[in-house]
Amino acid sequence: MTTAHPPIDLRSDTVTRPTPAMRAAMAAAPVGDDQYGEDALTNELQARVAALLGKEQGLWLPSGTMANQVALRVLTRPGDEVVVSREAHAGWHETGGSAANSGVQLVEIGARGVFDAAALDAAIKPRGLPVYPPTTLVEIENTHNRSGGIVFPQDEVVRVCALARSRGLATFLDGARLWNASVASGSAEGELAAPFDLVAVSFSKGLGAPGGSLLAGSRDLIAAATRQRRMLGGAMRQTGFFAAAALHGIDHHRARLADDHANARRFAEALAAHPAVDLDLATVQTNIVVFRLRAGAIDAATLVLRSRERGVLVNAFDARTVRAVTHLDVSRTQVELAGAALLELLG
Repeated sequence: MTTAHPPIDLRSDTVTRPTPAMRAAMAAAPVGDDQYGEDALTNELQARVAALLGKEQGLWLPSGTMANQVALRVLTRPGDEVVVSREAHAGWHETGGSAANSGVQLVEIGARGVFDAAALDAAIKPRGLPVYPPTTLVEIENTHNRSGGIVFPQDEVVRVCALARSRGLATFLDGARLWNASVASGSAEGELAAPFDLVAVSFSKGLGAPGGSLLAGSRDLIAAATRQRRMLGGAMRQTGFFAAAALHGIDHHRARLADDHANARRFAEALAAHPAVDLDLATVQTNIVVFRLRAGAIDAATLVLRSRERGVLVNAFDARTVRAVTHLDVSRTQVELAGAALLELLG
């Protein structure tokens, strides 16, 4: 079926393309060899984001998954156990890399993307018993992808990280969408990152860059991360093109994330009113909408297929769960058209 409009792509905020201004910044980038420390814009990006996150040093990496994998290799040893939120990106969307690359096992706790200090305390394995793997790291994902872009409450983050320190655990923030969490919560990125030893942020989602993520932490941790990045094949050369895009996104695309959040809310409210849709609007806090299709309604795979025929692209998470993500390449009007198309398909 043909559509009267170009495809409205709500599969992810990673599908964005550089704006003309971002492309101009990339084209004008003075580049050098990053492996010799000679790419000026990469150096600027690393220093600037580290300062923004309140950390000593930063390290650019090609992708968010590599940033997460490098963090595990720095903060754990093979055979360790890592506590994560239920349905964490590290366990669901990194093709088993935590086990393959770091030899760790993940234990999921909590619900709907969050957990509290009591749940962490209960999950920590006692030390000194030969049958147990040592729990050495707690990882928080903020915002939480599969739970609909939930913002992890900062007061609980502080309690979780304080407990982790008291029990000898390291702390890692998978903050791929920390920019969204900051806008939604009204808290600066540095405040959200402060309790953690190591923090990852992404430039290729809400900020609209074509690639790249960054790890920030102490000088010693970043030195270790630099070695692990090379070991995993992430050491690149003229990365200034990516750095220019990231810097442009930081300067020009952060504040407008509020528009994405408003569009996601508008889309969610339209769908939530339909009797076939199970959608808790309390979960729609940023730019991700995850909803379930009730028994008797169309299944997720069929909805995805038919909505594609209508020029609306969304993703199925399982047989009855669908995700839509707003971003800088979809306008309010397009989001309203997408919502109307899905409602028509739901009948």
